[in-house]
Formats: sequence, structure tokens, C-alpha cells
Amino acid sequence: MRHCRGGSFPGFLFLSAPGGEAGTARLGITVTRKIGNAVTRNRIKRRLRAAGRDILALHGQAGQDYVLIARPAAQDRPFANLLDDLKQALVSPATTKGRKPDRRDKTKHRGAD
Repeated sequence: MRHCRGGSFPGFLFLSAPGGEAGTARLGITVTRKIGNAVTRNRIKRRLRAAGRDILALHGQAGQDYVLIARPAAQDRPFANLLDDLKQALVSPATTKGRKPDRRDKTKHRGAD
């Protein structure tokens, strides 16, 4: 079973899971058509790819797969902030910034006070 983790950041959603290859960290980037036209989507992909190239070399783990799902803010967010967000996503052991609790959590029952 693969242990996945993820988090929410202003410019992207971050997902991480053990990958197939033991020697390399891989990065996948998704930008949906809801975000804009092809020019806008390609610009966002280039920005996220450049951030991944800079940060994965320093903080990425070998054998991990990382996925960035772009948000509209990725287009205008300062590049330094994108780098900081990605670094935070990779360094923190359990990325939970802005994350909502799992709905399947059965520990909280309504009216069980």
C-alpha cells in the first residue's frame, strides 16, 4: 500500500507518494483548462517546472513521486513564494497547511458530547 501525503498552498495542491524507481525523484504537473487558455497554462507549467527543478535537487527524496496541481494564483504569485511553498511542502513531515480534516474520520460523532 502506498502512503500518500499532500497539502494545499496558494499556487498549487501538493501530493507525494513512493514512486516506482528507487534512484530518482519525479515531478508531475497538472494544469486544467479551467485556469485559462493554452498560453496561460503553459506559463504556469514552466514556472512550476522551474521551481521543481530548483527545490527537488535540494530537498527531494529519491524514489518519491511528487505531483503539483496548479491553481490560478500560480500565474501571478511571486516566484520566490512558489519556491518557499514547494520547499515547505517537501520539508515538512506531514504537510497539512490549509488541509481540511478527513470526512471519513469516525472519532467525532455528532451529539457525542
